[in-house]
Amino acid sequence: MSILLMIILVSVAGGVLSVLAAAFVALKARAAWVPVLISYAIGALLGAVFLEVLPHALQLSSSLEAMSATVLVGILLFFILEKLVLWRHHHGKVGEVHEGQSNQGHDHGRSGLMIMIGDTFHNFVDGILIAAAFLVDVRLGFVTAIAIIAHEIPQEVGDFLILMHSGYTKQQALLFNLLSSMATLAGALGAYFALGLVQHWVPTILGLAAASMIYVAVADLIPSLHRRTELQATWQQIGLIGLGVSSIWLAGELADRI
Repeated sequence: MSILLMIILVSVAGGVLSVLAAAFVALKARAAWVPVLISYAIGALLGAVFLEVLPHALQLSSSLEAMSATVLVGILLFFILEKLVLWRHHHGKVGEVHEGQSNQGHDHGRSGLMIMIGDTFHNFVDGILIAAAFLVDVRLGFVTAIAIIAHEIPQEVGDFLILMHSGYTKQQALLFNLLSSMATLAGALGAYFALGLVQHWVPTILGLAAASMIYVAVADLIPSLHRRTELQATWQQIGLIGLGVSSIWLAGELADRI
């Protein structure tokens, strides 16, 4: 199977799988399942970074110091971007509250539209990361895709809830999320043809991918687990994080046999 065909199949299947899994959780499953998905996603993200992405990035980089700086700059960049998003959300929240008070709890689709625009861009970047990983190594491509799918599911659950709060029906929320997930394929195809001409960009993109995964896991996902401090919940979280790391290791081992 060619690298291009694998990138296409993984991008399409990954996007559709994450949306359908999120739809099942958001529309059918209990809310208590969301922390389970988050714990597993943390393990998958950190496993992908430290078992696969960073080792490959360091191997391809001409300088260990340059790669370390790339990861550092990436983490700071994602911090700044998230601050901008939070600032925009904070300044738009007052209008949404007043709108909700007079319009039965939804905002005529404005917040739903905003979340779809942001999610589409995010999916496009995910496609770039998947293609860049496959161009380095098939094993790295598969584990990167698994990590991306794992952290996409909790995010897609939130997207579904925002869309429905914004006034969209369940069917519309599913359709819009599926369309948004196709941006992953667009990003992957664009990256495949562009990166094939400029291979020297691959280490930098992998370094930024590692920074993205580290930031999402540490800054966004892990703090949500600290809301439950009971010993039983803590052991459950540790076990699920370990399961996420183990699944990345297993995916890497299986990819070696393909």
